[in-house]
Amino acid sequence: MADELSILGLKDKVALVTGGGVGIGRATAELFKQAGMQVAVAEIDTERAADVEKSLGDGHLVVQADVRKADDCARVIAAIEKRYGRLDVLVNNVGDFLRFRSTFEESTEEQWDALYQVNLLHMFRMTKVAIPLIRKSGEGGSIINVSTVEAFRGIPLTVVYSAFKAAITGFTQSLSVELGADNIRVNAVAPETTNTAQIVATPRVPQENRDWLKRWFPIGRFGEGEDSAGAALFLASERLSGWVTGSTIVVDGGALAAGAWMRLPDGKNFTHLPIIVADGYTPRPDAQK
Repeated sequence: MADELSILGLKDKVALVTGGGVGIGRATAELFKQAGMQVAVAEIDTERAADVEKSLGDGHLVVQADVRKADDCARVIAAIEKRYGRLDVLVNNVGDFLRFRSTFEESTEEQWDALYQVNLLHMFRMTKVAIPLIRKSGEGGSIINVSTVEAFRGIPLTVVYSAFKAAITGFTQSLSVELGADNIRVNAVAPETTNTAQIVATPRVPQENRDWLKRWFPIGRFGEGEDSAGAALFLASERLSGWVTGSTIVVDGGALAAGAWMRLPDGKNFTHLPIIVADGYTPRPDAQK
């Protein structure tokens, strides 16, 4: 695989993936390694940090850190500079919304602040301290912000989360304009529902309803971490995406394009009417198999 991916021009480039111990972040870190990159991971959880460090092996760096904190962000970048002397790719992957699900009216300012820190503020903090090191090589670089398809459509019961994710689009676009002269590209990846440690989607759909996945998504399944990792790899590669900046790649199996339209059981016609609770989001303890 490494030989096949050498065409990407990423060998010996240095990448930082935040939240790289699990899910999309873990898949991205491992794919970057396969592409010949030196990978640094910032991970808050002790066990996950140890596990990804073992998986990545020698030549790579794992720093246990809480990227919501400015001092931890600075510590991560300092460790990368000491080890590698450069940084070429930053993947701002950390995010969370499942802790708080309620109507906006019932939400609290404490919840707003917690969502702000994990979904947007950490991105500001890490990017700010990373830019000088990315610029240092004089070869440009790539900043990749992991957002969500919910940045581009309404989602009830997680209104504040969605607002912060929409802000990532503005951050990505405006920063891309600022950094263009340095050949530092800034883009985003926006996944739909993806099987991760946060959302174990597929098992929540009862086996007898699994065929519905082919109706909900034009490409008939939930996402996997590798799907978004592939988009991140494309954006990391100057050879493949050297003239792509200020853009968002939506990784959603066609869901955003489909809107409310779903395929009917005959496999040919479509409707926007049915509602079904076995959707991969709704907790169903009886279906956790």
